[in-house]
Amino acid sequence: MIKDIIKNADEKMNKTVLSLQHQLSTLKAGRANPTMLDRIQVEAYGSMVPINQVGNVSAPEPRVILIQPWDKSTLKAIEKAILKSDLGINPSSDGTVIRLVVPELTEETRKNLVKNVKKFGEDAKVAIRSIRRDANDKLKALKKNNEISEDECKKGEDTIQKETDKFIKTLDQMVDSKEKEIMTV
Repeated sequence: MIKDIIKNADEKMNKTVLSLQHQLSTLKAGRANPTMLDRIQVEAYGSMVPINQVGNVSAPEPRVILIQPWDKSTLKAIEKAILKSDLGINPSSDGTVIRLVVPELTEETRKNLVKNVKKFGEDAKVAIRSIRRDANDKLKALKKNNEISEDECKKGEDTIQKETDKFIKTLDQMVDSKEKEIMTV
């Protein structure tokens, strides 16, 4: 029982870390990164689909993202989706491929991005702490129902706290790393 609660909490905390990792990868940091386009949806074939499902997305140069649609008829829809997004990059098309030139970040833009990174990190920490609280509540409920002893409950809580500390440290490292990447000119 206790192991299941700890394992469940561990899995949820791991998913939170992966979620933050994905969020951070979609932020532009002055370098072209195909994952920046992951959250942009294109209207194609009667439904909304991610850009990477209508064409090949690559970064042939440090500041250029190249999109090669598999079907030329989706070219205009891709351009429209990029213009409507919050990327702030104007697509240029030659009729077969779309090029996105990622501009150099200004100091102000970098600082705003770092604020977003810190906010994402803080949200992830809140989620981790919430998972810890839920797991501890489940342990306390087991103790209250006399299904586990006081010592077993305390050991379980200690284990969950160690896991929480480990995951929070990982989140901090991810945020620091992304912050350095953004602030590097």
